[in-house]
Amino acid sequence: MKLLESRASPEGGFLARSGEPFRSDATAWAILALSRLAPAHPLLGPARDRLTTAQDPDGRVSMSREHEEAFWPTALSVLAWNGSQVHESHRSRGVLFLLKTTGHHWRKGPDDPIGHDPSVPGWPWIDGTHSWIEPTALAVLALQVEGHGQHDRVREAIRMILDRQLPHGGWNYGNTLVFGRELHPMPESTGAALAGLAGQLEQGTVSRSLDYLQGEVDRLRTPVSLGWALLGLAAWDLWPSKGMVLVERCLANQVRYGEYDTSALGLLLLAALEGEAGAKSTVFPRVMHHLPEIRH
Repeated sequence: MKLLESRASPEGGFLARSGEPFRSDATAWAILALSRLAPAHPLLGPARDRLTTAQDPDGRVSMSREHEEAFWPTALSVLAWNGSQVHESHRSRGVLFLLKTTGHHWRKGPDDPIGHDPSVPGWPWIDGTHSWIEPTALAVLALQVEGHGQHDRVREAIRMILDRQLPHGGWNYGNTLVFGRELHPMPESTGAALAGLAGQLEQGTVSRSLDYLQGEVDRLRTPVSLGWALLGLAAWDLWPSKGMVLVERCLANQVRYGEYDTSALGLLLLAALEGEAGAKSTVFPRVMHHLPEIRH
């Protein structure tokens, strides 16, 4: 927690690393972790305020003013503002932006080399590009928390995530087969997808993906892969018995590889806090629902 706090900017918000500029994604992940750990933490109000400066009038929250087309942090920001009445209008604008925005989609032709259905809409990382798993999962999580879990856009996105599930389980960035060859799953994409799908369908629909992730989690060493894997398993009440050991091992790797950036650290800490909730851990969307109202 001290390392996360050390990344706070004097102007509010969080830096990706010490000495680097403010980042909207780093700020949102730090808010999510601190909110879970200390709901009245004094850094939360200024961080939420600073996050509003990254929001455009249309509701998007971009990576930076120089790259407003990279609006994937919008969903993270909606989650970060959840529970704060002071930021209700910003949260609402973010929700409206997500509901009216999608990636670039098309109807697949008979000679298309890809295996998934590119016509099913989700959300992209960057405006004007195809929809992929992680930004779509984040948008689904944010909209569920805001009470839009049955909205047509969420139902479409769930269909999109299921369409991108690999035949042998798991997900990668968002394709399934290319020229008839099945691609390999990735733990971070799989964890994000499972977190987004939790509570929306029967476990049997994703049993192969859960099996894949349970088989991989002991081998994961990096904060993003491990963080998303643990959140995905926690969402289905499958937090591994060695979960905290894995988190501690991952944090210890900073001695060898250097300090993690704020987004990765926030994600990993949030996953660790899910584990501390016990065998009946609240899944990721419910974690956000249970954040108390913050007034400042």
